[in-house]
Amino acid sequence: MSDIIHLLPDSIANQIAAGEVIQRPASVVKELLENALDAESTSIKLIIKDAGKTSIQVIDNGKGMSETDARMAFERHATSKIKQASDLFSIKTMGFRGEALASIAAIAHVDLITKLEDQDIGHQIHIEGSDVKAQTKVSTPTGTGITVKNVFYNVPARRKFLKSDPVEMRHILDEFHRVAIANPQVHFSLFHNDNEVYYLPIQSLKARIIGLFGKSMAEKLIPVEEQTDFVKISGFITKPEASKKTQGDQFIFVNNRFIKSNYLNHAVRSAYDELISKEYFPGYFLFLELDPASIDINVHPTKTEIKFEDERLIYNYLKVSLKHALGQYSILPMLDFDAPQSAFSGFERNSDSGQSIIKPSNFTPQHPTQKPSQGDIQSWNDLYGKMSVASQSEAERNISHLEKEHLHLSEEENLLVKDQSSYIPTQLHQSYITFPVRSGLMIIDQQAAHERILYEEFLEAFQTKSIATQRELFPINISLNPAKAEIMRVIMEKVNTLGFDIVDFGNDSFLVHGTPAHMDSNQNINTIIDEVIDQYGQNLELELGLEDNIARSMAMSSAIKRGKKLEPSEMSAIIDQLLACKMPTVSPTGRSTSITITLNELFRRFQ
Repeated sequence: MSDIIHLLPDSIANQIAAGEVIQRPASVVKELLENALDAESTSIKLIIKDAGKTSIQVIDNGKGMSETDARMAFERHATSKIKQASDLFSIKTMGFRGEALASIAAIAHVDLITKLEDQDIGHQIHIEGSDVKAQTKVSTPTGTGITVKNVFYNVPARRKFLKSDPVEMRHILDEFHRVAIANPQVHFSLFHNDNEVYYLPIQSLKARIIGLFGKSMAEKLIPVEEQTDFVKISGFITKPEASKKTQGDQFIFVNNRFIKSNYLNHAVRSAYDELISKEYFPGYFLFLELDPASIDINVHPTKTEIKFEDERLIYNYLKVSLKHALGQYSILPMLDFDAPQSAFSGFERNSDSGQSIIKPSNFTPQHPTQKPSQGDIQSWNDLYGKMSVASQSEAERNISHLEKEHLHLSEEENLLVKDQSSYIPTQLHQSYITFPVRSGLMIIDQQAAHERILYEEFLEAFQTKSIATQRELFPINISLNPAKAEIMRVIMEKVNTLGFDIVDFGNDSFLVHGTPAHMDSNQNINTIIDEVIDQYGQNLELELGLEDNIARSMAMSSAIKRGKKLEPSEMSAIIDQLLACKMPTVSPTGRSTSITITLNELFRRFQ
């Protein structure tokens, strides 16, 4: 039998390594920026074309490389960081495996220009698919400039699976943010398709955060500074009232290296337990410094995951430090983060009682034990006039369909109580709406149900443009960070279809001239827009259509939340609207909107 085991050619081995290290253009950006930092650069310029698919260029003013080093840098496992195995546990710089440039060169066209400070002439190398095509001497400033073109040009299967430009650019911005936050002592600039996105001079950490995420961050930051024999914790966390519904603006660095750790994220979140709702997430920019020998960073190809020698100790130190920082700033656990509510479906907020309770705009609240007056009933009839006899029949069919889907019951078992209006729905733990049906008890998740209602309303509005606009007496100015401003320009036209009147004012600012006619005037427009942009950015990975993404983002941002007290009339309105939806069984994100507990199941439980 002939031998079947053989060594792989370098070109194939490099492509396999590239599959681990280079997943998308953002991976290239990460490696090139880290190399520039390791070269002790004080100024780094990142130039992107077509979200990195066409070209990625990084220019620095670092130490540069000699002719030999420039060539060796593209060999696998060539590194200046490690001479023996023990060095792995004392590394404080970024790239050390010696796989990054070799992997990049294996799947792209690469041009490298570099010069040492004490030399008059620099060197240029051109590589395609690991093959050196040219190596010449050139006149160039001290430092290194590297250009990567046509990523995955020779691996079409990988290139085919790259996402749309907005998605890939979002990943590039994520990598840029991580590097820029960790190195405020370095001047960074970022250009995309010849437009300057960021210009970040050498500055303090707080100024760098504000430069990246907008001026509004200035009033949201709380400093953290704790020193122990084991670990030093520093940086900033956001005030509880600045918490968001999305997990953005969360950064943890260990020895100045960005890491992902659900364990440490949980420690941060637990420090806010009594201050914010579970549905909200604080922002944080935290730096942990500890002995490199007590961690292992060589556990993941991209080095974003690490192992701690004593995780529980780090967890407790971090949690206590953040609680101390929050306590110093007298943050009290009496904050209502669910204040921004949707008014798009004819609801407005009752602010007189101190609680955010949705109600129709012309509805006069009564004591829950009182029967609604004729005027109140007429108000609801006017607001939901679309609920004709035909639509009520549709609602009955839908509720029957809901029960069938959950329980697979027979037609006879699915008969509703004929006079449904005789039953007043009740609220369970200010989160669920309950009401009896013939087969048992139906329980509706008020948040999931309202998301479904708003989602279908917004999709319909895109077709009919039926949501009226109420003009603002004075335009509202909204300032966004460059990344969010870019998203706003993409979605602005569609958002305006939903009743807004927003125009680009330049310099990443926007003017709001009008809002949806039914929107509560007490709602914070800045918060609504910010949440819609965050949701839209997160949904990009789902590859939804533009209208679908915006409708979903608006619904999730505007829907009522669990923990909100509702009046019986409000619950009835949600039930009626949900049952009139095309897909009443699930929210836009796929969560169930309702369940039904049968009489048989209740009977068995009482045996």
